[in-house]
Amino acid sequence: MSFFNRLLDLFAGSKDPEAIKKRLLKTVIKNLAANKYSKFYKPKTGQVEPAFAKFLYAVYHIIAPAQVFMQNAAKSARLKEAVIEEVLDGELLGILNGLSAESIEERAKKTPPEELARRLREELTTLSGAFDITRVNAADGCYNIILAFTRFAAFDFYFLLKKFDAALQERSFSRAPSFVPIRGNAVTGELKDFLEVSGALDPDQDWRMVLKVLRAYKGDIDVVVYEQWNKLLLQLRDIKRSGILELMVRHIDNNPLWQSNPKFSTECITDAFLEAKRTEIEKIIETVINAKRNTKIEELVRVVFGETDTNRLKYYTDKNSELYVKKNFSGFTHAQSLNYLKAFLLDYFKKDIRELCDLLLIRGQWSSNVLSQQMSGGFHEIMTIAEQIITFDDSLADNGANGSRLKAAIVKVDRDKGQAKYIRLILTSVNEEAQGMVLKAAHALIMIGRNLKNVLEDLQKNPRELIMNWKELESASPEPMVQRITTIYKKMFCFIQILQLLNPNEGKEG
Repeated sequence: MSFFNRLLDLFAGSKDPEAIKKRLLKTVIKNLAANKYSKFYKPKTGQVEPAFAKFLYAVYHIIAPAQVFMQNAAKSARLKEAVIEEVLDGELLGILNGLSAESIEERAKKTPPEELARRLREELTTLSGAFDITRVNAADGCYNIILAFTRFAAFDFYFLLKKFDAALQERSFSRAPSFVPIRGNAVTGELKDFLEVSGALDPDQDWRMVLKVLRAYKGDIDVVVYEQWNKLLLQLRDIKRSGILELMVRHIDNNPLWQSNPKFSTECITDAFLEAKRTEIEKIIETVINAKRNTKIEELVRVVFGETDTNRLKYYTDKNSELYVKKNFSGFTHAQSLNYLKAFLLDYFKKDIRELCDLLLIRGQWSSNVLSQQMSGGFHEIMTIAEQIITFDDSLADNGANGSRLKAAIVKVDRDKGQAKYIRLILTSVNEEAQGMVLKAAHALIMIGRNLKNVLEDLQKNPRELIMNWKELESASPEPMVQRITTIYKKMFCFIQILQLLNPNEGKEG
């Protein structure tokens, strides 16, 4: 007859709760005496016996190394990755290894950034698609068994055993312990905890796979010996089936209806792992592309400006931007572009390019006014923007229209959260204005560059069709016109590339 059937019979025999409880406790005592592990506990004295401590000590001896190895395992991303690796075949494992940061770094040395990004995304799609329901269940199941093992290993065996032998040393097994009986109410809490963590362990689970994963996670070290662990699992199951520990708790707590509540895990790691890998890959791709782009920008800056210091703006700068970035605002997002633009206009446009444009537009006899007007329009647009940049930059001085408002608001933002919206509005307006000047300047420079290219091609034709008085222009130029136009065109082309690289989402013009 089962426990619950006997319980129903007792309820049917009496309606007095205390009488029912006494009968149930008598049944508990009877079952304790008849249990194959009755030597664990003496109901008459309410004492937990040394036999239980010896059993627990044997468990502790086996699990002690794992207590060290499995610290913080439940929080480890590497452990989850080890589980994922175990359910992949050779080809998929190769793809996963190829998506590691180290592997991508090596591949980036030989593969153009855009091509690398395309391949990485394709490989990640292949990997994600391989996780069908069978593979997902295998990974999640293995990981949840590991969590059960981790909780069991984290149980404080030493604290409990020390109550039976005060001289016991933690994780030291050189001395045979000397256990004594102790009152049950001194360990009832630990008994409940032990039932909770041990109840989730099942010898029929795939422990070879679990221990293989843990070995990989710990760098080719066994956290427990499989044969010892399997033998222990069988013993734990036998003790669980006997119900001895639950009977002990019921008698100690004088609660014949108490039931243990094993703790099981139901975590799903595959989706989270793949999403984390996708985020990681995108960050790596961004880093690789930015690194390549920055290297290219540095090369072009040296071509355009040489070793000259290019700092030209006073207030709309990366350094001044840090004040806002530290407070989680966007800062001055186009400071680098605008600074290079001002440096280019000051160093080259207002001298070399202006002198060449004056020569071509003022003294040149064009066969088509439309083409000369395009070049002239681009030139005047640039000159206008040059003045706008000065006014814009000055507006961000401490006493400027934008600078004074920003400084006043940033001082108050910590105590007045409403200032944050105000700061964002100003920064958005400022950055949009800076971006607008950069893009207009790039467009105007492209227009001038196209016309210089047409002029250069015309200069090398015979007969010449675009400008009619090349001989006069040649005589007025301090250097050969072909060389002069070519040098300026190449420098403009390189500078436009700088602006395009710094503003990759704004499209490109040929």
